[in-house]
Amino acid sequence: MTVPLPCLSSTASVASDKGHGVKITNLEAIPIFDGWRNLLVVLVETDEGIAGIGESGLSGRELAVMGAIDHFRPLLLGQDASRIEHLWQVLFRGGFFPAGPVLASAISAIDIALWDIRGKALGLPLYQLLGGLVRERVVCYPHSQAEGFDTPALVDRCLQAVEEGWKFVRFHLPQQAEVLEPAESVRMGLRQLEAVRAVLGEEVEICFDVHTRLDLSDAIRLCRESEPLRPFFMEDPLRTENLGLYRQLRAHTAAPLAAGEQFSSKWQFRELVEGDLIDYARVDLCIVGGITEARKLAGWCETHGIRLAPHNPLGPVATAACLHLDLATSNFGVQEQPRRPGTSLTDVFPVQVEWDDGYLLPPTRPGLGIEFDREAARRRPFQRWEPPHLRRRDGAFTNW
Repeated sequence: MTVPLPCLSSTASVASDKGHGVKITNLEAIPIFDGWRNLLVVLVETDEGIAGIGESGLSGRELAVMGAIDHFRPLLLGQDASRIEHLWQVLFRGGFFPAGPVLASAISAIDIALWDIRGKALGLPLYQLLGGLVRERVVCYPHSQAEGFDTPALVDRCLQAVEEGWKFVRFHLPQQAEVLEPAESVRMGLRQLEAVRAVLGEEVEICFDVHTRLDLSDAIRLCRESEPLRPFFMEDPLRTENLGLYRQLRAHTAAPLAAGEQFSSKWQFRELVEGDLIDYARVDLCIVGGITEARKLAGWCETHGIRLAPHNPLGPVATAACLHLDLATSNFGVQEQPRRPGTSLTDVFPVQVEWDDGYLLPPTRPGLGIEFDREAARRRPFQRWEPPHLRRRDGAFTNW
């Protein structure tokens, strides 16, 4: 069945505003295989028939997140769904150990679902609860990657994206099959960046994703030599275990830097933000702790002149959540959007957000503004999926 967007009576809305709220009656984690990997959505149901939906990140580790959901269920049943900040604090801190990426990914999905419930209870799109529109549309970029070192195919993919209306293209540091040798990948990455820029001209923006694949010396070379090609940003040029290395990288390049998609709280962003070491915060709403945590990060970034570039390689729920934050956040830069909404999983999500000429448009329906068919989701059961594993030519493991 399709989870409805109910038309509530004024009495129900007033009751929620008086603080009585709607009570959480069920929490369900539903993995969905999309044909390549799994999405993990979380459905939060209430005693007033209002259901909210959220989505978790941490692709490839969904079973761990589902375990976290099981731990959280008894903490949430019977609670007032409108106490979003309070419930966030209980879940993040309630086990004594602060939440890491597994727990934070579960919290993210629950938090998004609670915001969805709140919007539906009030009959308002979620962005209205975040302060209203600061822009009328949200620019986004697709994935335009070609396989390996095939530069002509990459150029064709980028040209196709521009012809479809996208204002940005994005591709990542190339590798050959399962082998990534930093020196040759840097050389080829720069050649590909130069080839795409030569064909697309100056009007189309290029996002180049290093995907945490390089050590400091290789990242410095790549970023410094990319400067004349004017990338919109160089994303995740370094591994994130030692953020102090970004201070050295920043000192050696003027290329705009973006990072943060692996972070599971605002605290992990602290060194990069307070040190002014990035230009774009790659916040992932489905890992960082949901809309509640992302809003706090957005305000903090604004004081440092850092813009948001939400990481979104996931499904329609994540897209909608990012869109509402983008619409209500002044220091927004660009949103990741691997494909056009409405072109995949339309059986599970019969109503998705709208895309037009490279932009996502404000939803008019309450909450997130999408619909979810639980029965259709169950017809796409979980399948084990493992992210690609890369190695150096000598057999040593390296980041994907």
